[in-house]
Amino acid sequence: MPSPNLPAEQTNQVSASVAEYIASQRDRFRERAANLSQPQKSALSGFFHPDLLEAMRILVLETERIANPPFYPALRSMGFSNLPDFAFMAAVTFRDVIVSHEPFSSGLLFHEFVHAEQYRQLGIPRFADLYVRGFLRAGGYGVSL
Repeated sequence: MPSPNLPAEQTNQVSASVAEYIASQRDRFRERAANLSQPQKSALSGFFHPDLLEAMRILVLETERIANPPFYPALRSMGFSNLPDFAFMAAVTFRDVIVSHEPFSSGLLFHEFVHAEQYRQLGIPRFADLYVRGFLRAGGYGVSL
């Protein structure tokens, strides 16, 4: 089912809400997250800037799941039925913190680092805006920025 067609003002509001969610989740998980191990840094060093490798922190959740954003009920009332469920994602990157529901494989870590690089270049507000617009344009999650 396609996503509702939102006017520009509502799209901007949703983008701002997504940016707030990203920042709050980053803050929520950052202190519990750890630096990359030396083998992880070595495996990624040919692909990503050293500053990014040093700044990133990772966390594997064991007894909890990432909560969906608090604004999901409002989006559902606007006709969204295809919202991604964060509890079932393998991992999510919140700027410089990657939170996973499973142990990090090389592929999963690399994939999430691509998002970390997007955050590094764009910042949270622009990342969120492009994410929301891509979601609306494609009609669902899983689109590239």
